[in-house]
Amino acid sequence: MSRVSDLVDAYRAELSLTWKDNVSGGERVWMLVYPPDLERQMRHSLPNLGLATTQAGRDWIVLDVTDDFGHWLSSHRHAEAFYEEPSDLTQSILDQFETTLVARIRQALEAAPAGAVVSLVGIGSIFPFLRASSVIKSVDSAVAGRLLILFPGLHDPETHSFRLLDARDGFNYRARVIDPQKDLT
Repeated sequence: MSRVSDLVDAYRAELSLTWKDNVSGGERVWMLVYPPDLERQMRHSLPNLGLATTQAGRDWIVLDVTDDFGHWLSSHRHAEAFYEEPSDLTQSILDQFETTLVARIRQALEAAPAGAVVSLVGIGSIFPFLRASSVIKSVDSAVAGRLLILFPGLHDPETHSFRLLDARDGFNYRARVIDPQKDLT
């Protein structure tokens, strides 16, 4: 079996477990962690993940944020200046993008049925502009069902920390990790 097939099977097994309703938003977040070089294969497996979800009796919603930064930047009133001088993209300007992105994700989460799995795809595209940890923590309170984050990076089980695209210091987060090697208890 391939690593991608193993991840899909681990996700299917996770879906078979009973969902607890009395957990925090952060505990409703599932991180499907894989090496960054598998990104295209994981995207190709989205229909398999969706099929597993619907077979488990859950709604499946895909939210792809891959192009959000490009769309946001191109519509910014100072877009041309940023293209000419990218260093003008200050932290306060990038904070505006984060606010826009968080609002979009929260809107999708709030519109989703209570038992749905919302799959967040393209989180790697925010690097190096935003921190995934900040975005995830800003939206987790809006998760009613489960938020499945396709996460190209690393997970350290000893510290329960995540590193997007194997870069930056890891962030500790209480999400459930979907890992073919882990025991599902």
